[in-house]
Amino acid sequence: MPFQPPADAPRCAVVDLGSNSVRLVVFEGQCRNPMAIFNEKAVLRLGRGLQSTGRLNEEGMGQAFTVLHRYHAVARAMGADLFEILATAAVRDARNGPDFVAGLQARLAGVPIHVLSGIAEAEYSAMGVLCGIPTADGILADIGGGSLELVRLDQGKRDVSETLSLGAIRLADRAGGDPIRARAIAEADLATVSWLAGGTGRDLYLVGGAWRALARIHMAQTGYPLQMVHHYTISREEARDLTGVIAGAGRRALERLPGLSRRRIDDLPYAAVVLRRVLRATGVRRVVFSASGLREGWFMQRMPAAIRHQDPLLAAGQELAARLGRDPNLPPALLAWTDPLFPGELGEPRRLREAACWMSDIGSHDHPEFRSEQTFLRVLRQPGIGLDHHARAFLALVIAMRYEVESDAGFLRPARLLLDVASTHRAEVLGVALRLAYTLSAGTPDLLAGTALRLSDNRLVLRLEEDSGVFAGESVVRRLDRLAQTLGLEAATETTRKQAA
Repeated sequence: MPFQPPADAPRCAVVDLGSNSVRLVVFEGQCRNPMAIFNEKAVLRLGRGLQSTGRLNEEGMGQAFTVLHRYHAVARAMGADLFEILATAAVRDARNGPDFVAGLQARLAGVPIHVLSGIAEAEYSAMGVLCGIPTADGILADIGGGSLELVRLDQGKRDVSETLSLGAIRLADRAGGDPIRARAIAEADLATVSWLAGGTGRDLYLVGGAWRALARIHMAQTGYPLQMVHHYTISREEARDLTGVIAGAGRRALERLPGLSRRRIDDLPYAAVVLRRVLRATGVRRVVFSASGLREGWFMQRMPAAIRHQDPLLAAGQELAARLGRDPNLPPALLAWTDPLFPGELGEPRRLREAACWMSDIGSHDHPEFRSEQTFLRVLRQPGIGLDHHARAFLALVIAMRYEVESDAGFLRPARLLLDVASTHRAEVLGVALRLAYTLSAGTPDLLAGTALRLSDNRLVLRLEEDSGVFAGESVVRRLDRLAQTLGLEAATETTRKQAA
């Protein structure tokens, strides 16, 4: 009997049937940050030879029937109520695409199979990118095996879009395996999209496995401290240098590159050619890689509007708090309690502090000897797609400090490399303040309400209310002193009488 997920954590599954590969993703829950609990890919290369024959690759079609039958069985066994197949460029462009879909439908009775138009594919990709980067502003480019989808994004809003036959497999076929000819083809195709020049000085958001492979190569070459492609950001110049090297490299040189899957070797030079020409056509200032795209866009379309409109960073914190924290009423109280330490704070810094307050109790069920490291890694590596690398590093350092980590602990290295001096200091102040708050309150808003902080001249003053269950014991004094020292202030305490009800 198939597994039945709980009512509050329904499962759904989507298959992305592309020109190069086919992938099944099973999502769990209704949430702002899509939670993929299963992910499997098979390389079928359905689009190989399509340019010359006009037909899907016969060997790939045969494999597709077997693979998709498995994916359907997996989804059913995992209790996914919804299972859909999204077919993209190769299937929509091939003369035998309709026959292929009919064959699939006969084998998978009742399963929705959607052959997406280029515009629909672009819309899904845009929704997936905006799911993780809600304020994205610039040009989105999603490369597959058969097509390149382009979307203009204006301050988090999807604008015009275009689809071109510049997928890595399709371009290699069009160019007859000649990278130099591929450059001319890519440049000519991109020249037909007049609005690309509007990307000047803005960002280029990249989606697609071939471009994620480029990011991994760059990470390996530079020794980047966080091996996570999503939100990885490089300058225009770095992207130009990288694509120049990859586009001109021979197979042997590519095989020696760190971080490159052998399955990408044939296609990667053509993906690099396209990216280099997109950089030229758009004039963007930097490149942002996104691991969320079509599949996440499909998921978000099925979420209620109330969930879609949530802040993904705060939603990630709240989801962690709901799973691992002890009192959901404490984080808002912590935000107000730490306000005096950050006068005049607005915008992104306050948003990060609020997220940190939500995450501040996620080690409550961990072994006490390992809480600082466990929580640091949990935050740094969490699946929440709304966290860029700066946010991950900042929040992870805050939470490690909240659990009184040794400042020279080796596992803190990624955060210290990713943060500047000012951000590191803010994280340390907030983390030490949260440690004091938990010492005073035992993780409860009722006890925290009997305390308050204020800055007075060169002093940090802790107010304690009589008969509220809190007092200036040794551990409180020690942690107050440490917070004051971190702020460059003197510590002081004062006791007040409890206000009459």
